[in-house]
Order: sequence, then structure tokens, then C-alpha cells
Amino acid sequence: MRDSKAIAALHALPTAGLLTDPTPVEELTGLRAALGGGPRLLVKRDDAIPFAFGGNKVRKLDVVAAQAYDEGADTLLTVGGVQSNHARATAAAAARLGLRCVLVLSGSPPERPRGNAFLDTLLGAEIAYVSSREERAPAMRAAADRLRAEGRRPFEIPLGASTPLGAMAYARAVAELDPSNAPDAIVHSTSSGGTQSGLIAGCALLGLSTRVVGISADDPAARLKPVIADLLSGIDATLGSGGRVAAAARDAEVDDSFVGEGYGIPSPASREALEVAARCDALFLDPTYTAKAMAGLIAYVRAGRFRADQTVLFWHTGGQVALFV
Repeated sequence: MRDSKAIAALHALPTAGLLTDPTPVEELTGLRAALGGGPRLLVKRDDAIPFAFGGNKVRKLDVVAAQAYDEGADTLLTVGGVQSNHARATAAAAARLGLRCVLVLSGSPPERPRGNAFLDTLLGAEIAYVSSREERAPAMRAAADRLRAEGRRPFEIPLGASTPLGAMAYARAVAELDPSNAPDAIVHSTSSGGTQSGLIAGCALLGLSTRVVGISADDPAARLKPVIADLLSGIDATLGSGGRVAAAARDAEVDDSFVGEGYGIPSPASREALEVAARCDALFLDPTYTAKAMAGLIAYVRAGRFRADQTVLFWHTGGQVALFV
């Protein structure tokens, strides 16, 4: 059953104007033919968001950056890797809103910035480098303390903007689908949990029976599922959905069998997926996230894990800048 009150609250969230129109849904007829049939395959093109090379981080930052702006922030801070899509999108959001941006990135400063590293610099972000992922959050807090001591008003954004508010952008995104012809399953890349939490919440609030299958790009399922559960609880509390969203955590599906050798390291299956999507439907994926998610979808179809009378939607979360690194 549809929760109209919670859905109205989702659509009332302030936005920064980074996303003005629904993203398209297209048929993947070439991929389906290459796989010898199987379910109807669709793709939700969040890679086609016009702002800042698009992707799921733009959708989340549309609401998170709006909160920062409304609270009077003058600087956005966030964390990520050297080629972080989220860092690039945060720097772009700051530039659009007339704010400063500080990025704390794990890794070494590139001798010649490429891809997202180049865009971060082009957008004017102040960049600090740390040697490990574990050092990022403490370094961001220290940077925020320094900025406050200087009289500035920093706003800290966790990794991937994966907060209940950021996730709610994806709960709202589900409403862009045709409710009378909803897919039987959504397959997407999951990493920090925000996108998957939002998709699960959106389906729950709209009363859809759609499965949401997250293909992990890095962390094991045992680590991601509690994160997703916490985010869903936060969404539930914010929207006052009476436990409906939080209860959906029990059905969260995270498949960590396509990570391969680790984060950002292509696998044979993800390389195949990258090529097949491009050659069959001119769909460009990225080697870190969406190629591994597509590898999962291809493997599921080949194994007969979806019926031929079902519809499966691949939610393209962007990241194609990584093709040029």
C-alpha cells in the first residue's frame, strides 16, 4: 500500500536545483539479444544527469547540499579516494552554490591529475591527501575544526553522501518509474549503502514488490547490510512511516561475489560487462562500480535467476569519468 503522507514529505524536500528532470528509462534490446533472451532488460540512466557528469552522487547531493546552503554553510567538506565520483560531484555542487570545497582523499597526489582528480582541481576544490581510508573521517573533522576556528561555516558530508537525507533522494527517485509497470527487480551497484537504502525505501513507500539487488563494488555483504538497516531506520524516523521503511531492511539483497580482487580492480567478468554494454547498446559503464553491477546482472540472466516474463531494471549510477584515467 502506498504511503502518500511519506511520499509527499519526500517531494517536499528542498533541493539545490542540480537535478531538474527525471532521468530516462531505456530498453537494453542489444544486451538481451546477446544473452539469448531472458527477462526484459531496462536501464535507468542516472549517468545522463546533465550536471557535473551525472551519477548517483549528484542526485543525493541535490538534497544534502540544499540542507548545507539553508543552514548557512560557506564550505562543503567530504571524503573519498583520489578518483572519487562523490568528491567530484561535491566540488561541482559547491561551485554551483558559490561555496568553497575541501576534499580529504585517500591516496597519493597524482603527478598529472586525470579523470575526477583533474575535475576536482578544475572546480577549485582544496584537496588534502591522507594515506588510508581510516584516516579520512578524522582528517575531515580536523579540517572542519580548523575552518570554524577561522570563522568559517563548514558542512561535513560523509562518504558518498550516504546519510538518511541523501538516501531519501533515491527513495524519491523511485517515483520516477511508472508504478503501473514497475520492474520485478532493480539491479545496481552498492558501496556506501545510500543508494540501495533509498531504492528499498522508495519501493516500500510506493507499495511496490520490486526486488532491489545491490551488487557490491567493495565491502562484504555482512558489513553493508547493517549500514543499510541503519539508513532505513533513519529514513523511517525522519518520514514518520511507522516502521514500514525500517522493516524493509530484512529484505535487503547484497551480493558481494562480484568484487573480484578488490575495490577499483577490474575482474574478467566486469571487463566483459563493460565491453558487452558498449557494443550491444552503446551504454558506457565504469570499471569501479557499474561494470561490476552489470557483471552481476549478466550472470543472473545466464543462470536463469530471472524469468523470461519478468522485467529487470539496471539502475546506472554513473562514474564513466573513470574510463579516462
